[in-house]
Amino acid sequence: MSEESGTAAKEPTTERIPAALRREQILAAASRVFGERGYSGATTDQVAQAAGISQPYVVRMFGTKENLFLEVVARALDKLITTFRGVLAEPQPAGGDDADSLVARLGAAYVDLIDDRGILLSLMQAFITGHDPVIGAKAREGFLQIYRMLRDEAGFPPEIVRDFLADGMLFNTLLAIRLPDIFEDDEAAEELMRCAFRGKLDVVLAATASTGLHASHATSTSHAPTGTAGTRS
Repeated sequence: MSEESGTAAKEPTTERIPAALRREQILAAASRVFGERGYSGATTDQVAQAAGISQPYVVRMFGTKENLFLEVVARALDKLITTFRGVLAEPQPAGGDDADSLVARLGAAYVDLIDDRGILLSLMQAFITGHDPVIGAKAREGFLQIYRMLRDEAGFPPEIVRDFLADGMLFNTLLAIRLPDIFEDDEAAEELMRCAFRGKLDVVLAATASTGLHASHATSTSHAPTGTAGTRS
């Protein structure tokens, strides 16, 4: 056998990605797809395309679309709780950490999560799917987990937790309705976003621009799809 024919007979080798890394890639892609399209509008095929893999692989790893969405919600909650605990573990400023200071630092950390494009919006999608018996139960469990963490670990009284959660839901709502898209074109949108995000406004605008959730006149980027596709899973 010639050297040429022997070479031709060899099968090409491809690098195998560890299952844990592949799982995280799929969940990250699914977070973006569910966050943008909602549970009903997203499909496992769209998730597969976003992750750069085949749809059967997604189904093989996660089973149903419902199971995949529950994993996405669990991932988002874990990242949120881990982020908050990281803030609580930071050295306290001189003179102690009063409630207002701690609320501000936790709020800033929450806004920073927007860099992981799907986390905040996928949580929002879980909350508005509360009518579903399975997803709703997970959403309620997760929301109360955040409440208990802020009450018991951060030491906030219920009134402060209420205000903090209300601000968080406002952040999510402004992102969900794509208010950054018209930040430069509507004075009311600009005023509301400056009031809501305060010192983190630049972070929000930069993150939404780089992920396709916002396109300003200065940085023209392609928008993510705004419509919802069929409900095929």
